[in-house]
Amino acid sequence: MHPHLILRVHTDLRLGLGHVARAQIIHKQWQAMGGACTLAVSGDERARRIGAGRHPFLDEALPFDVVDLGEDLHAPLPEELKAKATAVLVDQWDTTPEQIHDLRPLKVAVMEDDGDAHEQADLLFQPYLEGINWPNKPVKNLNGRKVRPYETVHGGCKVLRGSAFIVVGPAAVQQRPKREPLQPLAVHKLLVSFGGTDGPDLACRAHQVLANMVRAKRWSGSCTLLAPNGLDATPFPGCRVFENIPNLSQRLQDFDAIWCAGGVTLAEALCLGVPVAVWAQNERQHRMIGDIALANGCYNLGVGPEADMGATEDSLEQWLGPEGQETRQEQTRDGMLLVDGMGAARVAQELWALAQ
Repeated sequence: MHPHLILRVHTDLRLGLGHVARAQIIHKQWQAMGGACTLAVSGDERARRIGAGRHPFLDEALPFDVVDLGEDLHAPLPEELKAKATAVLVDQWDTTPEQIHDLRPLKVAVMEDDGDAHEQADLLFQPYLEGINWPNKPVKNLNGRKVRPYETVHGGCKVLRGSAFIVVGPAAVQQRPKREPLQPLAVHKLLVSFGGTDGPDLACRAHQVLANMVRAKRWSGSCTLLAPNGLDATPFPGCRVFENIPNLSQRLQDFDAIWCAGGVTLAEALCLGVPVAVWAQNERQHRMIGDIALANGCYNLGVGPEADMGATEDSLEQWLGPEGQETRQEQTRDGMLLVDGMGAARVAQELWALAQ
């Protein structure tokens, strides 16, 4: 019997669709290994679409079974689904010990947790929350088992830390350049995207920042801005506004730089060597982005909903212009070192070992 994996996700305006996108990528890896997979989703109206088996971004069906759990973040799994599964990966941020207990007797893995709920689980992936830059050596021998620096234990839970477990899609892996891309003197083509939901409405704030910069002749490039909630303003010269771009991952290299939030777009930009500036959507996401910025993978512009607009304009003017060329080149190099594109495969392999 091939192991059956449940991907337990949640989507709403606060979390967006990044967890769903990550689940789709892990599913492809799991399927390639020969396993069966079911997506169990809760959340707002977006979850209803996904729960009906429809792709969240495209007008097509999802290629695996889906179970709609309703609106409750901590909705239990149906017993008939648990009965045919071997393991479950919980990817929804706010996981409770009670929820993990209710998932037993399944093997339980958790994606990202900054509390202690994961100590009730078997496996925790921490690609961001405990530092992202962990080496492979030196290897220690612990009770006859080789342990690498990125691996530790919390309670009875095995914890895997660092950027080696950052998940990116197959398009980023296929298009990843063999050599470090050379950055232009200034950014002429900029992509602005804060996710498929953009709950904090950062697209409107970013449009205001860039419009002010263009008006004051502080930047003169072209901008493609994704505003899933629409834009209550007239686009400035050189700015094109779309609700979404299908297969965005395959278009990232069309741009000189990207301004986004912390999510799949950020991870894929790092993998592809596209310089990226980041506005966090909340304080927790800002802590995650901070570690990437400390490793020189991205340009940290702070928490978007609270950011000072004038200070953001000053920072972007320097980063987008000739003065920022060297910084962008270093971020390209260091970002590609952090995200090698194999994170989804590593996650799937660890889940497979857990299921066995």
